Amino acid sequence: MADSEAIRCTIFKGKREPELYVYVPWKAGEANIPEDLRTRMGALTAVMTITIGPDKKLARARAENVLNDIREKGYYLQLPPEIGGQVLFDGD
Repeated sequence: MADSEAIRCTIFKGKREPELYVYVPWKAGEANIPEDLRTRMGALTAVMTITIGPDKKLARARAENVLNDIREKGYYLQLPPEIGGQVLFDGD
């Protein structure tokens, strides 16, 4: 597979951690997600299937990073965004 080739991916989310997503090659499905990660995520749901090429615009990831991780590890883990600034609570 050439580095510039697009990959058709399925994106999964887990029940336990909101905004944590795993991208895997479409044909591999959940089989490419390591057991410890599946345990951490809980029950998995396929969110969507998309084709990612080097120039694909993604909301929270660089396509280049997604493609590299899928080629090297078999999956790409998208962590939840960090909360910036101070979080205030009632009474603060």
